[in-house]
Amino acid sequence: MMPVLVGVYLAAVVGANLTIAHFGASAAPYVAFAFIGLNLALRDRLHDLWGGKVAQNMGLLILAGGVLSYALNAGAGRVALASVLAFALSESAYALLYHARRHRPYLERSNTSNLLGAAVDSVIFPVVAFGGFPLAIIGLQFLAKVLGGLVWSLILNVRRGHGVQAPI
Repeated sequence: MMPVLVGVYLAAVVGANLTIAHFGASAAPYVAFAFIGLNLALRDRLHDLWGGKVAQNMGLLILAGGVLSYALNAGAGRVALASVLAFALSESAYALLYHARRHRPYLERSNTSNLLGAAVDSVIFPVVAFGGFPLAIIGLQFLAKVLGGLVWSLILNVRRGHGVQAPI
């Protein structure tokens, strides 16, 4: 199960980076909902599976996503760098809150920690990827990530055979 989660996580990061590199800032909210929302939910599962090695493993996964994006399209270098920086900072903030809420039901801890991770990522990524402080993109990305994370967390929770209220 873990290799599948890692593979889907990387595919979503690379897909997001290459889509943004190709279509630009206007695609950011759509990418944030579909790809990054998925990554937020997958990150929760990986966090639970990796336990004490979550920081090291997520760091490697984030770096791998950036390197793969750049290797597939060197023109996506700035987007890949923005992705690595944004994920590294947002994952750090997210992980602290997710871990602190580890005794709460899965959907609650997942989506409350996703608020913090989405906020950090939504500021860092567009500033580095597009330059300046694109307030509309920041706001739209934040909303899309939060909603996408919610949708994907519900899908992943149901796919595990749990009802939407089931704790992990």
